[in-house]
Amino acid sequence: MNKLYFNQLDHLPDGLLDASSEALFSILQKPTLINLPGKNIAPLFVSVLLHGNEPTGLMAVQALLKKYENQQLPRTLSLFFGNISAASQNLRRLDGQPDYNRIWPGTEEPDCAETEMAKEIFSLMKKRNVFASVDIHNNTGLNPHYACINRLDDQFLQLASLFGRLVVYFIRPKGVQSMAFAEICPAVTLECGRPRQQYGVDHAFRYLDSCLHVTELPQHRILPQDIDLFHTVAQVRIDDEVNFSFNHVDTDLLLNADIELMNFTEISPGTVFGISQNNAQMPLIARDEYGNIVTDKFFSVHNGELQINRATMPSMLTLDERVIKQDCLCYLMERIYL
Repeated sequence: MNKLYFNQLDHLPDGLLDASSEALFSILQKPTLINLPGKNIAPLFVSVLLHGNEPTGLMAVQALLKKYENQQLPRTLSLFFGNISAASQNLRRLDGQPDYNRIWPGTEEPDCAETEMAKEIFSLMKKRNVFASVDIHNNTGLNPHYACINRLDDQFLQLASLFGRLVVYFIRPKGVQSMAFAEICPAVTLECGRPRQQYGVDHAFRYLDSCLHVTELPQHRILPQDIDLFHTVAQVRIDDEVNFSFNHVDTDLLLNADIELMNFTEISPGTVFGISQNNAQMPLIARDEYGNIVTDKFFSVHNGELQINRATMPSMLTLDERVIKQDCLCYLMERIYL
């Protein structure tokens, strides 16, 4: 079933270089792996549109392919175009679909056609001795550009620092593409700001072009002054039984309408995330990187105010209620000193 679930090509279909993310489905019809030969045989693996409403990766890849349209690629390039059916509707995922960035080997998702697809793509790239892996995403909230890694390894840090000095290390959630590929090569996730910002496209394009020209990743330690490294220590979700809103006061949890301004800002104890209409009920569930519930360590409700208990740095806070329901409210981070 998995072979039918995605296409594998050795050429670029007509129209791909100029297609919008919404129009890509009419060209590819299903998730597609495209392998393009280059001077250096070990492939760079790049995944885009694992979330259908995050088109920067597609746009950066199109710019990259246009640059090399009439010349040989410096390195073999394997491109995976992920959830193009969701992209056709500009949605993260369709109802009934799993999250395409939670289906990779190591996932906690139940077996399905998508997890089988991810296993096969991973196996194919392992056999091809993949050089490095890059998964490109956007944020729905107000966040800076940063790279994520899943191993505190010198080559991973070097690969991430090519994107910028802001790097986040995490080991949860499970089943993300970069964590799976970390078993076979240096791997990063790029977070390129909000969708359709040209700066994000240009930044990702320059990064991919640089990766094509890197013959070998340095194995020496990165200098502490060259990187700002943070560790994701908790994922925060809103309890499924809790109704929430940013503007309707007659709801269980009225979230702060300026909440996304807290992203990548070190906030102090007592900072208010919102108003809980039920003083006795904690509306959030925070889990550490091992899956343990640590809500009380980070949050409390005082006189109806949902407050943070300790100094921390949030990321991925957004005003998009659909994304919050499909994914989470935010992540909490702490600085790592090398």
